[in-house]
Amino acid sequence: MDHHPHGEDTPHPDVWTGRATNRAQWLLALFGAACMALGIELAVDSAWSSGIALVVSVVGCIAAGLLVLFGTLAFVHVDLKLDRECVEVRCGHIGVPRRRIPLSHVAGADFDPDVTPRHWGGWGYRWRPEKGTAVVVRRGEGVVLRLWNGHSFTITVDNAEAAVQAIRARLRPTTPAH
Repeated sequence: MDHHPHGEDTPHPDVWTGRATNRAQWLLALFGAACMALGIELAVDSAWSSGIALVVSVVGCIAAGLLVLFGTLAFVHVDLKLDRECVEVRCGHIGVPRRRIPLSHVAGADFDPDVTPRHWGGWGYRWRPEKGTAVVVRRGEGVVLRLWNGHSFTITVDNAEAAVQAIRARLRPTTPAH
């Protein structure tokens, strides 16, 4: 079996795992929870009154709270798993969004010492036409995968240099997969 759960003292030699975490995202999640609580409180306090403004306020608070809460919890951390066949990136506690990239699609891997949310337009799952796609959960080191189709995929991960070495060691010097 090529999988080992996090927390094992001796990882499987064919699997490399890494993670990056942004604890500041918890503050945004608390803000989202507060928005939801405000919406619920408005709804309960005014259960017997009516009005379009009240309905809009309640729905707006709850919707904003849900968006902020789930948007931030999805990017509290990112997990990177590398085995003999693919690179898998999973975000947040439920692992969504998730992306699997077969190593046959990877032309190379590079270390980026300073991946910043500012250069990608913020935290989260990002796409920029001139830069490619990225999962950015914090500022710092990351891995840049160069794909055979000319695109790139950047992932913030701790110990990114080791990840790059592990990826390069698994790449086969071949032509693009069809």
